[in-house]
Amino acid sequence: MYPPSRKDFISLTLNDPHSHTYNNGKHRRQSCWRKWKQLSRLQRSLILFLLALLLIFGLLSYPSMTEQWRGLSDREDWLELNDRDVKDIPPEVKSVLDQAEAKVPPPVAGPDMGPAVDPDAGADAVVGPRAPNVPILAKPPIKNKTFPNKRGPPSLQKDGNISDTVGRKKQVQEVVQDEEGEEVDKEKKIVSWRGALIEADQATDPPPSNNEKEAAAPPANPADPVPPEVSTGAVDRLAAVCDAFRHAWKGYKEYAWGHDELKPISRSFGEWFGLGLTLIDSLDTMWILGLKEEFAEAKDWVEKELSFDKNVDVNLFETTIRILGGLLSTYHLTGDQLFLEKAKDLGSRLMPAFKTPSKIPFSDVNIGKGIAHPPRWTSDSTLAEVTSIQLEFRELSRLTQEPQYQEAVNEVMRLVHKLPGKQDGLVPMFINTNSGQFTHKGVFTLGARADSYYEYLLKQWIQGGKAEDDLLEDYLQAVEGVKKHLVRQTGPSRLTFVGELSHSRFNPKMDHLVCFLPGTLALGAHNGLPGDHMDLAVQLMETCHQMYQQMETGLSPEIVHFSMQASDGPNLIVKPADRHNLLRPETVESLFYMYRFTKDPKYRDWGWDILLSFNNYTKVPGGGYTSINNVRDPVNPGPRDKMESFFLGETLKYLYLLFSDDMELLSLDKYVFNTEAHALPIWPSPPK
Repeated sequence: MYPPSRKDFISLTLNDPHSHTYNNGKHRRQSCWRKWKQLSRLQRSLILFLLALLLIFGLLSYPSMTEQWRGLSDREDWLELNDRDVKDIPPEVKSVLDQAEAKVPPPVAGPDMGPAVDPDAGADAVVGPRAPNVPILAKPPIKNKTFPNKRGPPSLQKDGNISDTVGRKKQVQEVVQDEEGEEVDKEKKIVSWRGALIEADQATDPPPSNNEKEAAAPPANPADPVPPEVSTGAVDRLAAVCDAFRHAWKGYKEYAWGHDELKPISRSFGEWFGLGLTLIDSLDTMWILGLKEEFAEAKDWVEKELSFDKNVDVNLFETTIRILGGLLSTYHLTGDQLFLEKAKDLGSRLMPAFKTPSKIPFSDVNIGKGIAHPPRWTSDSTLAEVTSIQLEFRELSRLTQEPQYQEAVNEVMRLVHKLPGKQDGLVPMFINTNSGQFTHKGVFTLGARADSYYEYLLKQWIQGGKAEDDLLEDYLQAVEGVKKHLVRQTGPSRLTFVGELSHSRFNPKMDHLVCFLPGTLALGAHNGLPGDHMDLAVQLMETCHQMYQQMETGLSPEIVHFSMQASDGPNLIVKPADRHNLLRPETVESLFYMYRFTKDPKYRDWGWDILLSFNNYTKVPGGGYTSINNVRDPVNPGPRDKMESFFLGETLKYLYLLFSDDMELLSLDKYVFNTEAHALPIWPSPPK
C-alpha cells in the first residue's frame, strides 16, 4: 500500500500598479466552509444558538443605548444653555440663593421653597402631578466640606435655569421645562427629592434666623437685591413649629385619618395596631401648641371611634408609651374624663402580659382576647421594653386607686435590681420571661433594646418624690459604669461619645437613640445628683449636634461610628446601611433639657437648624413629613414614605418647648416626661 499522494498549496500575491491585486481569499472561504462541515451537528447547533442569543441581546439593548445617547446629548444642550444664562447674571448676585429673573412673582417667601403654583388658580392651589413644570435642584459638585457647613436648597427659581457664578460651589435650584409636554412620572411630580418642596400656603413660615446656614428671600428685582428680613424672635420659631405640625397633620387627616401612620409620598396609610397611633400620640402636642380646632377633631374621633375591643396583637411597650401615656398626659392637661376612661380600659387589657412564670411580662398581648405571648422566635423580652412601662402604669394606679397596675411594674424593677449579670450597673439587652434571668450576657449598650431602662431609673425616682432608693442606687451605679466602660473620645477633634461593649471588646458605635442621655444626665444634675453628670451632658450634647452638623443634609444618621485614631481624618464614619433618618426626637429632647437648665441660646440655635433641615429634606407637598434613606445625599435623600407617630408626639413637641420662653409650660419641677414625651405629674414627696 502506498500512502495517498500529498497535495501542497502555494499562496501567491501579485502586486502590479496597473493590475488588480490577486489573493487566495476564495480558497480561504472554501477552507472555512470545509472546516464548518467537519464540525459535529451538536457543535454547529451550539454555535448557531449562541449567535442567535447575541443577536437578540443586541436588539433588546439598542433602544436603551440610544436613549442614553439622546439623554447625554440633551444634557450637553442643557448645560450649554445654562452656561449662556450664567453670563447674563449680574456679577454681584453671588449668594447661595441666587435670584431668578422674575417674569412672575416667586410663589413662596421665606427660607423654604415650594412646588410650582398655577398663577391662575389662586395662592393656595398647588400644581398637581400633571403640571408641566418640575422643580429640581442642580446637583452640587463634590467638594471638601468643612463645618459648620452651608446646607439646604435655595428658593424656587420661577423662570429659567440659573447656576452659581462662583465655580459652581453652591447649590442652586432650577426649573426645567418639559418642552415636549410629556407627562412626568407621578411620584417625581409629588416630591422632588433634590431638596424641600414647600406648599404655597406655608406663608406663615418665619424668616430665618441669623444663625441659619442659608438665608435669603427673593427680591422683586434681581438687579437690585433686597436684604432678607432676619428674625431671632422666639415667637417666629414657635410659629414655625406650629406650621410644621399643621403641615404634618394635614397629610394625616387627608390620607390616614384614624389609622396608625401616614405614608405621605403614596398618600396612603400604614397600620400597626389599628388604634389611631399617630392621632393619640399627637393629642397633648396639639393642646400644648394651642391648636384648638385640630384637637377638637381628634377628641371627637377618640370619643366616637376609638375602641380597644379588637382581636389584635399589640406590643406592650409601644402601646404603653404611645397610647396609654398619650391618654394619661392629655387627661392631665385637659381634665377631660374621656381620656382617663380610655386609659383605664386600655390598661386593664394590657395586664395579661404580666401573667408569666417569672413576672417578667411578655412582649405582645391580644387586647381583645386577653391572651399574651412572647415573639414567635424567642421567649425573651428586651430589657428596655419591660422596664420602660413603669411611669405609665404607676400613674394609672394613682389616678384610679387600683394598685394592681403599679404592683405589676414595681415587681419587674425589684427583680431586675437584684439580678446577677450586670457590669458596674450596666445591664444586658435581653431577659427571659420564663426564668426571669438575663440572656445574651456580656453585651452592653445604651442604644436600642436597653436605652430607656436607664432613663426610667431616674424618672421613676423623680416621679415618686425621690423616695425609692433602689432606683437611685441603680441609676448612679449605671452612670459610673457608662463613664468607666463606654465613654471615649475621638482622635481628631476629641468628641466625647458613648460606644458599646461586647464581651470586653469596645465598639465605637453610637445609635442616635443614645442622644437621650445628655438630657437625662442634665435632669439628674438638676435634681441634686453629682455635677460631673452635667459636665458629661454638655460634652455629649456637642457630639449629638455634630451628628447633624457634619451631614450634608443637616440631619443625623441612625447610627454613627467614631474614629479613635490620632489623625486628621473624619471624626464620624457613617456606613451605607446606617444613613437613614427616621425623624427621631432624641437630640431635640436633650436640647430642650439643656436649654431649660443652662439658658444657653446655642441650644435653641441648634434646634432651629434641625427644624430647617427637616423642612428642607423631609417635608412633602400635600402634607406630611417622611423619613429618608440617605442623610449624606442632599440631592437625592431618598424618601422612605413613612411618617412615624413620634414626629408629632415627640420631635415637634420638644422643639416647641425648646423655643418657648414660658418656663412654667410643663415645668420640669412639676412634670416628668415618659420616653414618648408625654408629661406626667411628679407626685408629692411622701412624709418621712
